[in-house]
Amino acid sequence: MHILIANDDGYLAPGIAALVKACQGLGRIDVIAPEQNASGTSNALTLTRPLSVFEARGEHVQGFRVVNGTPSDCVHVALTGLLERRPDLVLCGINNGANMGDDTLYSGTVAAAMEGFLFGIPAIAFSQTRHGWAELDAAAATARSIIDQVLAQGPPDKPFLLNVNIPNLADAATRPRRVTRLGRRHSSAPVIRQQSPRGDTIYWIGPAGDAREAGEGTDFHAAALGEVSITPLQVDLTDHADRPAWEARFHGA
Repeated sequence: MHILIANDDGYLAPGIAALVKACQGLGRIDVIAPEQNASGTSNALTLTRPLSVFEARGEHVQGFRVVNGTPSDCVHVALTGLLERRPDLVLCGINNGANMGDDTLYSGTVAAAMEGFLFGIPAIAFSQTRHGWAELDAAAATARSIIDQVLAQGPPDKPFLLNVNIPNLADAATRPRRVTRLGRRHSSAPVIRQQSPRGDTIYWIGPAGDAREAGEGTDFHAAALGEVSITPLQVDLTDHADRPAWEARFHGA
């Protein structure tokens, strides 16, 4: 087994160290992570400047390679130039906070996993449902258990992309696991206006909206119950249901 691990909180984040430790014994592990926190960068690739890669230094990051770019950059560069051979699995996280519902469109964690999936490699994104890293060891044990469960089924017949949200609970590894669908959020709160020291108006993106579609079967519902949410994702954004209506609009019915 050859595993590539990335994240979006940066190579010094506790979450990636916990995930790497949890995966010990599964085989070869390559860690390639962003130099800085890159949360909210989605699937962005850096195309306007070259990227640098360097070896991390420190007790908890020994062997990590660091890219001064986005999470998607990390996985893309790894798969197209840094790694000698193609990994069998791409893992991302553990993220500091949930990636549920509409969040997945902005998430660097999900995007890094998706980059592996786009290259035809099975991928899993892991997040904790609350910020602050509380009960991170339990989240890492949960992640390992899910990985073991996936691998126990044997090699998949096609690549998959899973988005996993783990409660910040000491017994997370034994909590119920639900295969869910993405919920939806209300619109984000308004931007926050402030003045810079030079008197210019500056803007902070407002916090995410509350859950709007959070009924049974959604990731939000599972998280509210303290369960582990496992959502299978796909990349096809085509609105297949509305295609006939658009055909009629543009070509006449």
